[in-house]
Parts: sequence; structure tokens; C-alpha cells
Amino acid sequence: MCGIVGYVGFRPALDVVVAGLKRLEYRGYDSAGVAVLADGGLATAKRAGKLVNLDKALAEAPLPGGTVGLGHTRWATHGAPNDANAHPHLDNAGRVAVVHNGIIENFAALRAELAGRGHALASETDTEVVSHLLAEAFSACGDLAEAMRQVCRRLDGAFTLVAVHADEPGVVVGARRNSPLVVGVGDGEAFLASDVAAFIDHTREAVELGQDQVVEARRDGVTVTTFDGAPGEVRNFHVDWDASAAEKGGYASFMLKEIAEQPKAVADTLLGRIDEAGTLVLDEVRIPAETLREAEKVVIVACGTAFHAALIAKYAIEHWTRMPCEVELASEFRYRDPILDQRTLVVAISQSGETMDTLMALRHAREQGARVLAICNTNGSTIPRESDAVLYTHAGPEVAVASTKAFLTQLVACYLVALYLGQVRGTKWGDEIRDVVRELSGVPARLERVLETMEPVRELARTLADKRTVLFLGRHVGYPVALEGALKLKELAYMHAEGFAAGELKHGPIALVERDLPVVVVVPSPRGRSVLHGKIVSNIQEIRARGARTVVIAEEGDESVVPYADHLVRIPATPTLLQPLVATVPLQVFACELATARGNEVDQPRNLAKSVTVE
Repeated sequence: MCGIVGYVGFRPALDVVVAGLKRLEYRGYDSAGVAVLADGGLATAKRAGKLVNLDKALAEAPLPGGTVGLGHTRWATHGAPNDANAHPHLDNAGRVAVVHNGIIENFAALRAELAGRGHALASETDTEVVSHLLAEAFSACGDLAEAMRQVCRRLDGAFTLVAVHADEPGVVVGARRNSPLVVGVGDGEAFLASDVAAFIDHTREAVELGQDQVVEARRDGVTVTTFDGAPGEVRNFHVDWDASAAEKGGYASFMLKEIAEQPKAVADTLLGRIDEAGTLVLDEVRIPAETLREAEKVVIVACGTAFHAALIAKYAIEHWTRMPCEVELASEFRYRDPILDQRTLVVAISQSGETMDTLMALRHAREQGARVLAICNTNGSTIPRESDAVLYTHAGPEVAVASTKAFLTQLVACYLVALYLGQVRGTKWGDEIRDVVRELSGVPARLERVLETMEPVRELARTLADKRTVLFLGRHVGYPVALEGALKLKELAYMHAEGFAAGELKHGPIALVERDLPVVVVVPSPRGRSVLHGKIVSNIQEIRARGARTVVIAEEGDESVVPYADHLVRIPATPTLLQPLVATVPLQVFACELATARGNEVDQPRNLAKSVTVE
């Protein structure tokens, strides 16, 4: 959530900042603003609503030119989304401008302290106290980076801060604690941003900013220190995708593009995982094999869509390794005093690597002595850095707020982790692992076939645009798929949607079934676990007998479901544990098309942000 861009260099800062903010729109926001250092002072503009409102304001009242500036897209936490609460925030003299992502937890005490010294604050935000504190500190030391270090030592909470000062016009200063900030380094210019997408047009060379660090960016380079002023340890990295990867490429929305990219994303995530001897190799997993053999249980922590990937992973891990596996909502994990020790392997799943709930769960696990393995899509982000090991998914940039290709690649990564544990613990033979990897390698082609046959799903979605409720049913790994289908519909179409374990129907949910109610049923393969298949066919008959409109997702060749399906969606035959990879795609297409038919913005659903960086 919240997009941040800072720039110092030789280009018109306003052009760089606004273009960067537009690349960060996918993060979700409700107001936007910019500030430029020019003519010895600060010029600002900010507006509630989308960037088009800010563009209009800038066209009507252009800001003076300058080569140093910053900008922000805000997702409201403290104070309503209006012009006054939009960032940047200034001090009373109008010499300091600050943008902020996160929450300053002790802002009320700081605000009262500032008011007692005669400061007049113009907004309801927690951010504004930082601009006033920076102004005070700068007046005493005359150095913006030192002022930032002093102020950060007084702040509680999670935050990314970027600031400029009219009295030090050649520098942009940033700071981070538990919130993302990345630095782009160009020739005679530097960029600060919450995501590399903001500056990928200009440079692909980046600096990874660590926890509790301050960065001072100038045209000739960057300097990183800790909050205490000691030299900061940094790691340079190269961004391995370019600006075209974040463009729509002719699709009507980023979500449609990302759904279409799933075959490649899955294939890329599988690349290089088997060596010449046929052994599974996960180079990023640097936890010693002996430690993994001694582990007594696995605990997976995740939020939202990643939580559904974790639920599917539980089936694979327990089946292939015979280790007990628990799945926890990261937001609840540390508050219930979980039982963890040195023999616990914790797997943390996050697309962005900055999900605050998951990060705090990870830290709690490490405090208890557990080893942590991260599954993440973003190189250099906080969660992989603070974990003992990482398995990167290779989905490329995911811009749409509702996750699609990140989810499928998380599933692939979970399967790989489960197989790797089976390999090092001796519960899976080499030929068994190779058979599963061979099946996984065939998934991209199956996904292509699914995507080629989605027009009837789109047509069905359009006919259901006026419905108020859709239910989703599944058994075994189909149950988390049902949960994911319901979540996508809630996120995109703003409809009431629920996912249920099909066996729970008679324990209450069947009371919801009424005539013409759409019910989507994910049917397991009849070839693997026939008892699962027979049970869910009975469930379909139960709901159809009560007048429900059944939408049945079943593999090719399964004729037993035909008499009970009002709408039949075919998917390629896939082993039961891997079926979620192909069964999820029709539900993504269904939600996207239904939301579009209702006139909703599918890339940026209301009230949602791509990366949730506050608890």
C-alpha cells in the first residue's frame, strides 16, 4: 500500500515522480501528491482521488521546474482521504516535505508535544508530525540525513519516510523500518521508491536498504547509515525484468494479462530445479539437510490468497513427508502463543515480501528458535532477508491487486518444498520425485489449454452479473480452491461469496441453497481418490435437488458429473494434489469477467492495496 517516489538528478523531477507514481497505482490508493524543490523553495500539489485529479490540478496550476522532488499515493489510515490529509506534508515554514508509508504508533504523543511548542498541524495524519520534527532537528544540525536519523530514533511503528528540505536542495533522504524502500542508482541520478517499478524506465541497478537504515541520495551516489549513524550494510542487485513486463501489452487490464502469463510464470518457477542426476536442487534453501531431517513439524504462515496456497501445501507436505503441518493466518499467529522450537520449520509465504502480518509472524518464530523458509516473488524484500532461506517464485511483476500468477507460482514453490523435504528425509524415492516434477513440468501446457477454452466461462459470468451471492464447494485440495474462488469474487465483484468444504454442507451451509443460486463445485479426479469423487458427486445432486444452478469444474473424460451440471467447465486431467494449478484458472477468469460486467475496476478494487505493509 502507498506508493512513494523520490528523485534527485538531471531530469525534470515532476515528470519522473508522476510517471513513477503511475507505475505504482496498482498498490491501491485514495489520494496523491507531489513536491518539487525549485527557486529556493518547495512547490507542492495534492488531491484526493486518483492521479487523474492531480494531473488536472498540475495542468491548471503548473509547478516550477526542478530536478529534485518526491511524490506519494496514499491509502488512508489516519484521517479521511481528502486534500488536506494527502501527502506530502510540510512543516509550518514550508521548507520540509515528507511522504510516508506505514503507521507512526506514537504520533498522538508527538503531536501533543509539538502543539505544546507552538506548532500548528494542518491534517489528521500521523505523517505530519514527522515534517515538524524534521524541521526542528534540521534547524539544530543543518543536515537532513542527520535530522532523519534523530527523528527516526523517536518513532514507534512501521514506516518508510522520504523527505526533502529547501535549505539542502541537492539531496533526497529516506528511511525505513518494517516497510519497503528500494534505491535506484543511475548515471548522475538516484531514485527512492517503494517498488522498483517506479524507476525501471531509467535504471535496473538497485540497492537493497536494510532494516532501520537511512539513505542519503545525491546525483553522485548514495550513502547508507543506520539510525545510530554507523555505516549501513547494503547489497546491490540487478532487476531482471524491464518496463515492458509491467505494461498491459494490449490486454484490457493487468489482471487479464497476468492470468495469461501463468503458463510462463509456472515454467520459470520450475527452471533449474532438477540436476543431471535427477535430484531436486533448491539452491536458495540453505538450511542444512540435517536440520530439515530433525524437524518435527512444519508451520506455514500467510495471509489472503497466500493462505490458500498454504492450505494446499499442507496436503502435499503431509502426504509426501509424513510430517505434521499446521497452517496459520499470519495476522493471528503470534497472538495465540504458538508452540515453536528449534525443531519447527516455519514457511512464510508472501508475494511482495513486505506483508507486515507475515513479517511479524516470521520474527516471532525466529525469536522462538524456529528455522524460517520464505516463499516470495520479490528479490531483496524484507521477508526473504530476515529468513534463514528463501525459495523465489519467478512470476515477474504482478500489478493487479488481486493475485493470480503469484498464487500459482506459490503453489509450485510449495510443491517443490514438500518434495525437497521428502527427498532429504527419505520419504520419497528419487524416481517418485522425478515423476511429480515431470507432472509439474507438464502444467504450463495444460494451463495453455485451459486458457484457450475460457470463452464459455466468460459468457456464464456475464449472465450472473446481477446475482447477489455465489457459493463455492470443494473437497480435499479442492476446498482451498473453493476458498480462493470465493475470495476473488469478493475482491473484484464486491459480491457475497463463500467457499465451503463440500462435506460440511449438511452441517449448516445447505440452508443457504435456494432456487437458481449459483454454486461452483470443484470436482477431484475420479482416477486418483475415487472416494472423494463419489462424495462430491453426491453433494452436487443434493444442491441441484434444491434448485441450485450448478457450475461444475471437472477434468476431461469425467462423464459421471454431466447429468448434474447446469454448466460444465472442463480442465485437463491432472493428479489430485496438483489439480489446483489448473482448477483455479477458470475461477480467476470467472471473477474478472463478472466484475467487468458489473462495471468494476478489476486492477484496483475498492479499499484494497497490493501490499499490506501495516498490521
